[in-house]
Amino acid sequence: MLSSPFVQRVKLALSFKGLSYEYVEENLQNKSHVLLSSNPVHKKVPVLIHNGKCICESMIIVQYLDEVFAGAGPSLLPADPYERAMARFWAAYIDDKLLSSWMTAFRGKNDEEKEEGRKLSAAMAENLEEALRNKPFFGGDNVGFVDIALGGFAAWVHAVEKIYGIKKFDAAKTPLLAAWVERFGALDAAKAVLPDVDVLVEVGKRRQAESDAAAAAAAQGN
Repeated sequence: MLSSPFVQRVKLALSFKGLSYEYVEENLQNKSHVLLSSNPVHKKVPVLIHNGKCICESMIIVQYLDEVFAGAGPSLLPADPYERAMARFWAAYIDDKLLSSWMTAFRGKNDEEKEEGRKLSAAMAENLEEALRNKPFFGGDNVGFVDIALGGFAAWVHAVEKIYGIKKFDAAKTPLLAAWVERFGALDAAKAVLPDVDVLVEVGKRRQAESDAAAAAAAQGN
């Protein structure tokens, strides 16, 4: 699905590894038999089908690609066991903490909850900033596992700013992350697969309108 940041992670990994693949767009409102049969547990994208076997969940797919195609392109996970553990830690942090706070900021039940989400997301970003200190990418001089994890959201960071005027990575508070978004997005391998920001803006506006309509209908029902 074009707008899915999780799908973008897999496309980024494939791009940086220099691997060719067939991309199949999925309509999540009318899920195909292929999706339902290849991911019967979660019934979500992305799904990688390789040699007739199905691999699900974005960062598990990224790890799979890095291991199976170790000789293709750069290694995304470090060779050192400790560094590999740290990369997995920060990748999990992005989903468990940073993304969770973003979702609260946008989908909180009321203004107070949304404001709490915004405060929390700022704190989570500041923590993530520390993992980027003294290096251009989370992987060091080159893109690594954590860059792919956060890179899936790179285009959405710009789209959110256009839609809501909100900077998810404020240069005044998290200058390293703000610079990283621009640096990562300028890489040829990223530009080759990241979705057009204006397309995401339209998707975001449509979702917001649908959310507002649902909230208004619920209010009338009460």
